[in-house]
Amino acid sequence: MNDTTQQDRVLIFDTTLRDGEQSPGATMTHEEKIEIASLLDEMGVDIIEAGFPIASEGDFAAVSEIARLSQNSVICGLARAQLGDIDRCWEAVKHAGQPRIHTFIGTSPLHRAIPNLTMDQMAERIHETVTHARNLCDNVQWSPMDATRTELEYLYRVVEIAIKAGATTINIPDTVGYTAPRESADLIRKLLENVPGADEIVFATHCHNDLGMATANSLAAVEAGARQIECTINGLGERAGNTALEEVVMAMKVRNDIMPYQTRVDSTKIMNISRRVATVSGFAVQFNKAIVGKNAFAHESGIHQDGMLKNAETFEIMRPADVGLAETNIVMGKHSGRAALRSKLENLGYELGDNQLKDVFVRFKELADRKKEIYDEDLIALMRTATDPESDRIKLKSMHVVCGTEGPNVAKMTLIVDGDERSTEQTGDGPVDASFNCIKALVEHNARLQLYQVNAVTEGTDAQATVSVRMEEEGRIVTGQAANTDTVVSSAQAYIHALNRLLVRREKGGTDKREISYKITS
Repeated sequence: MNDTTQQDRVLIFDTTLRDGEQSPGATMTHEEKIEIASLLDEMGVDIIEAGFPIASEGDFAAVSEIARLSQNSVICGLARAQLGDIDRCWEAVKHAGQPRIHTFIGTSPLHRAIPNLTMDQMAERIHETVTHARNLCDNVQWSPMDATRTELEYLYRVVEIAIKAGATTINIPDTVGYTAPRESADLIRKLLENVPGADEIVFATHCHNDLGMATANSLAAVEAGARQIECTINGLGERAGNTALEEVVMAMKVRNDIMPYQTRVDSTKIMNISRRVATVSGFAVQFNKAIVGKNAFAHESGIHQDGMLKNAETFEIMRPADVGLAETNIVMGKHSGRAALRSKLENLGYELGDNQLKDVFVRFKELADRKKEIYDEDLIALMRTATDPESDRIKLKSMHVVCGTEGPNVAKMTLIVDGDERSTEQTGDGPVDASFNCIKALVEHNARLQLYQVNAVTEGTDAQATVSVRMEEEGRIVTGQAANTDTVVSSAQAYIHALNRLLVRREKGGTDKREISYKITS
């Protein structure tokens, strides 16, 4: 292993709260954004792109509070190449200990056609807006959106203009995931060789995963001279997502022999924040996802198991502990006590106060009575709703569903709504539909169900079913999750969880909706 003290630093720029949140349905609440920003700050992310301040009052408020609360990270806001955007961005980030303005404009032929600007007019706009940003803030990042499809000579020209106007970081976005590793490296190399002043600023890479090459493209750019990677937790992002933070960090750590670069990210915190982002966004991590997937450290093949028992390195290139997974497995069941539960949850990245532990322990015992063995995934599913402060307005007291092969299914349900008990009986096209019809009858709302998804948490007939729902009402988008050994009960609880969140949004006023013109990713 190389001496990391002599290695180049690669800055990690996390845009989970901006580009990641632009995934359809991934909108986070104000409190969730603050929480995720705090976790990113603690794990050593260099720059946090906290949002798009002019997009909405909610985004502005979140970026402003994150800026005030940040302890270690640079806090960045995104702005289009418009003076009003840049002013609004500065108002949001100026209270950070280390603020940054990130402004962008689309430079490829396709994107130049959107504002209908000639090459010269766009060059003038870049000079004006970057200069304006630099007059407000010493730390300015500029991005030529769709850089990988921009004419090379024109890209040289506008990058030089941005540097002369005061940009301290030049980000080269592969906005539509079009490039390949060799091209990604060549582009960075050519910019460094042909643009005056390029050696005095930081070049960054921002890759999308439309062709499945975002991580490879980002690492290739670093090898060519880029020293900042833009990425998101779990690769969250529009369309096929962004470069995954956990992948580039662990790639440089595990293969430091051929990628001799260092970051200041504490990799042992990766699993915790991965799970939290999956929960608040409603986007589950696929089982075979690199680094953070359920199967990333799982072995079923007899040959693999035999090799692991003799020497873990035969089939694992990194230790589970390196990404925050416990190396030992405490078997949990109905005879386990609170101390064992607390220890297990701490190993999984959850720290609970005594009152929280008391509530979770009751839920754990109820689950243990229904299952022979409690797996890590069961506990993670349990925690998804056990610690949610927005899950108290509506509670499921009881439900009974009659299923049949002929005619409609019938559901009887009793809910506790703001302390009042309400009951109804409804029919539906299946047990889940009948259950949802009961909830609609008992709690007035006009929300439209956008997503209904069921995943088995573990194997076996007693496995918990984790249900995710996404609902939309008048621009407010909410997600709900629940886990239960009964899929129909889990479905009802997830719907209720989402509905609770919707009621909170109603009371707060405002929406999570973004105007389509602002949903632009660099």
